[in-house]
Amino acid sequence: MVTARTLLVRPPSPALADGELTHLERVPVDVGLAARQWARYVDVFRDLGWAVRELPAAAAHPDGVFVEDTVVVFDGLVVLTRPGALSRRGEVESMRPVAGTTGREVAEIAAPGTLEGGDILKVGRTVYVGRTTRTDAEGAAQLRALLEPRGWRVVEVPVTRALHLKSAVTALPDGTVIGYEPLVDDPGVFDSFLAVPEAEGTAVVVLDETTVLLSESAPATAELLRGRGLTVLTTPVTEFEKLEGCVTCLSVRVR
Repeated sequence: MVTARTLLVRPPSPALADGELTHLERVPVDVGLAARQWARYVDVFRDLGWAVRELPAAAAHPDGVFVEDTVVVFDGLVVLTRPGALSRRGEVESMRPVAGTTGREVAEIAAPGTLEGGDILKVGRTVYVGRTTRTDAEGAAQLRALLEPRGWRVVEVPVTRALHLKSAVTALPDGTVIGYEPLVDDPGVFDSFLAVPEAEGTAVVVLDETTVLLSESAPATAELLRGRGLTVLTTPVTEFEKLEGCVTCLSVRVR
């Protein structure tokens, strides 16, 4: 059984360097360094007392390490996604049995809809859904039908400058949405928005009400957030950033 404060992760594939790219030019990826960075990322959570559930490595899926895209966890509901990238749809199969051990109802986005977890940002009881090349109107509509009866407000957000919504924005513990403005189509969509000075500073993982995890590549953003009274932990994720990844997409947090 997956309990509260469990981290779902998958080790990087040896084929990581062949992962999908949408908005970035391909540059060499050091797969060995990526594996070490992934292990250090997981250790951040272990050191804070999180249980770690490691999914089997998916050698045939270069993007398999980005597990956030395959499943989204809500209060009493787990939603298995249907990735917009054909190459990623096989990743969902190995997540299905794990979803069944969370003690939550399991639902699934059905064809022809597409939806990836990187396009889902939860702020309080509001769920922002990025409309991207990976998440379409049908996928968003299916998610709305699942969530609105459960008391969630669903807001669709246009995303044209980044791979996923959470490649452009994430949220601080107080609900403030942060993002690097050149990547954000319409900051006015959000109730409260704070611009950060680095593209790598858009992504934070909320660890508790006063602590966030951020990429080591965004030192100015780290100082900005510390100035707001937050404890900011950092970890290197350079090899995943080369593939449009970040600290959010490397795990699913069951809380």
